[in-house]
Amino acid sequence: LGVQAPLGFFDPIGYSKDGSAENFNRRRQSEIKHGRIAMMAAMGYITPEVAGKLPGYCSFSMNLKFADIPNGLAAISKVPSAGWAQILAYMAWCEISQDQSAGSPGAKGDFGFKVLTAKDEAGVTKKLNSELANGRLAMMAIMGMFFQDGLTGSAWGDWANYT
Repeated sequence: LGVQAPLGFFDPIGYSKDGSAENFNRRRQSEIKHGRIAMMAAMGYITPEVAGKLPGYCSFSMNLKFADIPNGLAAISKVPSAGWAQILAYMAWCEISQDQSAGSPGAKGDFGFKVLTAKDEAGVTKKLNSELANGRLAMMAIMGMFFQDGLTGSAWGDWANYT
């Protein structure tokens, strides 16, 4: 799983040289988790630009509408601290609500969400490989969006102003 063309088995830094299956499985678990987070982050960066923002208020007490919150890194300073607390609480719940100990289904990234699945083993392997590949791409994409936003003030900045 995860060995894909054109590179095949790719380990340029040599993380798997020790031959420890336990270490490899822990790294694979982290790769799946970070890939899923990056896929959500990339979509979260793109969606407000394409589909618009939610109607209503992010904070009634601060009279802050969702439409008033800028996209990208500029949003960090605009979201109220109670909003960040809710985000952190949800992240903690996601981490502790499932058994992710070694040997459990959660350790392999299986949390019982079976919307996209297949009946045969080859289909499951293909979909898991697709998830890994898309997660790897999303990790690079979100980092690119962060850097471009940091340099230009927008994830969709005009590079002509900086060349």
